[in-house]
Amino acid sequence: MNPISGNLFTILTLIAAPAVLTNASSVLALNTANRFGRVVDRSRQLTLELEAGVADPQMRQARIRQLGRLRRRAAFLLRAQTCFYAALGLFVVAALVSVLGAALGIEHTWGYRVAVLVGFGVGLLAALSLFYGCILLVRETRLALRSLGEETALLEARLSAAGSG
Repeated sequence: MNPISGNLFTILTLIAAPAVLTNASSVLALNTANRFGRVVDRSRQLTLELEAGVADPQMRQARIRQLGRLRRRAAFLLRAQTCFYAALGLFVVAALVSVLGAALGIEHTWGYRVAVLVGFGVGLLAALSLFYGCILLVRETRLALRSLGEETALLEARLSAAGSG
């Protein structure tokens, strides 16, 4: 008797788990693409400011540092995007292999075992890719916060100097 045929939860898990993880990968990929677009827009804005000639040397140096961080952020985002798309594809493959393994059942012992191992391996690769992509997003966010902190500190210093002058 096939142990899967009597257990509806096993079948639902085989289908639902990869579907949820595929959806999570898709949402992260979309979010990462949006973040990448904002980095590109900010880079263009800073480039225009620098080309126009920022009068304050302190602000000019801050803008140059920010451009360097934006370049690093873009690299993190590109790698994260690659990870999320890889995870997306791998989760789809894991789901298909799981369905194939369920269809083979215990009657085809060799094929079933191969499907189990391949499904687990592909699912593990997908999960690791998703995890690494998330780590890259955290690193990118830290760079964004560093630039924001620097810009805020410069603005506060200017306001303080203008208020005391």
